[in-house]
Amino acid sequence: MEQLHLPAAHHAQGSMTLPGSKSISNRTLLLAALANGETEIFGLLKSDDTDRMLEALSALGVQLEQHPENTSCWKIKGVSGTFPIDNVDLFLGNAGTAFRPLTAALALSGGNYTLRGVPRMHDRPIADLVDALRQAGANIEYLDKEGFPPLKISPPEFNLTKPIKIRGNVSSQFLTALLMALPTTGQSATVEVIGELISKPYIEITLNLMQKFEVAIEHDNWNRFFINANSIYKGGRLIAVEGDASSASYFLAAGVIAGDKGVTVRGIGKNSIQGDVKFASELEKLGVKIAYQGFNSSLSSGLDSITAFKPKHKIKAFDLDCNHIPDAAMTLAILALFADGKTTLRNIASWRVKETDRLTAMAIELRKVGAIVEEGADYLTITPPQKLTPNAVIDTYDDHRMAMCFSLVSLGGVPITINDPNCVAKTFPNYFDEFKKLVS
Repeated sequence: MEQLHLPAAHHAQGSMTLPGSKSISNRTLLLAALANGETEIFGLLKSDDTDRMLEALSALGVQLEQHPENTSCWKIKGVSGTFPIDNVDLFLGNAGTAFRPLTAALALSGGNYTLRGVPRMHDRPIADLVDALRQAGANIEYLDKEGFPPLKISPPEFNLTKPIKIRGNVSSQFLTALLMALPTTGQSATVEVIGELISKPYIEITLNLMQKFEVAIEHDNWNRFFINANSIYKGGRLIAVEGDASSASYFLAAGVIAGDKGVTVRGIGKNSIQGDVKFASELEKLGVKIAYQGFNSSLSSGLDSITAFKPKHKIKAFDLDCNHIPDAAMTLAILALFADGKTTLRNIASWRVKETDRLTAMAIELRKVGAIVEEGADYLTITPPQKLTPNAVIDTYDDHRMAMCFSLVSLGGVPITINDPNCVAKTFPNYFDEFKKLVS
């Protein structure tokens, strides 16, 4: 297994430009493909997840054109809701942001498809989405284990006369996938969320992007969503992808731990449509100085930036419901190592159905660096050590966020080894290059 040895560091300073948001990139690609007209996308993330989506769309007959000089710029010729190739076997790796939305879009499209992934993807539950799609008339079979991929999809028999019920407390990607696909039927539909809807900020991203393609979804306090008949995604526009707010959290945290002169992330601002931008405001509550620069509009997100500075004293220990920042909350688990007491992160059960079981993985690896950790069904309690344990070897579980999170431990003045560092290619292939530029 490849390893990356990060030396002890004590300072972080400078600025970096964020890669595009994975959530925005893959949603925008699919919506552009489903729309009529041509959409031009700027700042698209280059990563394993977006590669899988682009490969799938190409296999389905969508015309894609990458700019010869600016590789983050793509032109997508929409198919007006009907994919030209209606019999395809798709491999989607471990890309949940491709697998779930494509499952819904293809289940309502009228073709015959098989969707597969890596073994971990076949361990990630999808029954809640499949059950909801079946209520709408979708014809989906499990090819192996009940409730999990791989899937076989056959033409549907639409039935949208009754509300479609979907659980909201497992993964917001299920609701996102359903909402994005339903307008392609041309019929009115109602979706009812059963239980608490977790990760609402990711649903807000979905609704915001659907609006950019001129499909407006109304909702009743996040419990019921309404899709109008004859909704049509319309392309013919330019869309700029914001910098990734979850990735911003690592560099902002570097500023908190060791940035006496500040660390700046460019490409995201205070008015971002991503919920994880609230990571910065949570830092402010802990006594961290945060500075916002620039302004946000559809084509100016590259002008925006956020800077975090190391506080004079240790950050305050905290007890936080993390439903509003589900991915960035992982970074807070690392910052807990530098707090002045015991920290608790709550409402993070969704971590268990990500690239790995992040709750258990985070608990195991935090203990390696000296923390006392209590793991619950939906929470972690972290008591920082008096001194971090040097030379810990961190397993990453093929999970990009585990690797990026634990790089921050080196800023506590201890060397650390990251196993399988290339797993960051899922969302941020050059993460460690950018990290090394800022630390010393």
